[in-house]
Amino acid sequence: MPSSLTPSQTYQEQREALRQAEIALKDQREAVAALRRSLPPGPEIPDYTLHEGPADLDAGDEPVRPIQLSELVPAHRPLVVIHFMYGGTQTDACPMCTMWADGYNAVAGHLQQSADVVLVAKTEVATLRALARARGWRNLRLLSSAGTAFNADLQMEDADGNQMPGVSVIEQADGGIRLSYSGCAIMGDGHYRGLDMLSPVWNMLDLTPAGRGDWMPALRYG
Repeated sequence: MPSSLTPSQTYQEQREALRQAEIALKDQREAVAALRRSLPPGPEIPDYTLHEGPADLDAGDEPVRPIQLSELVPAHRPLVVIHFMYGGTQTDACPMCTMWADGYNAVAGHLQQSADVVLVAKTEVATLRALARARGWRNLRLLSSAGTAFNADLQMEDADGNQMPGVSVIEQADGGIRLSYSGCAIMGDGHYRGLDMLSPVWNMLDLTPAGRGDWMPALRYG
């Protein structure tokens, strides 16, 4: 059905140029994804001992049980680790990480058809679960890495205990648990949007005339 809208010639020309740029960006994203998939097995990862509470988030926080990283990485199925900035020198939950986790919780059921997904923070189990209850994260598996070098070894914590936001993919390969891929929101000096593709919020705002501007997420609004 033809549209009754009649944009100006200038709009049509610039919109077509934008469409071509969007196609080029789509092709570039697909090329980058292919490069990521073609990576060889990464470094072997120690079998860290993490901790988690009951599967039912509303069942309290005890008992807390230890779980080996190797138990979380089955054969032929990747483990996606969400590195959540909470713990170490991060005494409050990161608002941006929280926004991302809100989204991951919503799509966890879809992701789990192809990969196991866990959220790992260096804070204690009870503290992490209290935040999860407040946010309604009942679809995410929550693990504490407190007391381990897990965050630092995966370059998501600096020498001073500052936490970094990121995502890692771990798999069984070549007889061990290996890092398949790891990406941090901070990609280098002046490049702080390394995880933006994983959040619909930024991408939706980028569609608007004003763009994202200087807007930043918060734990609460209003």
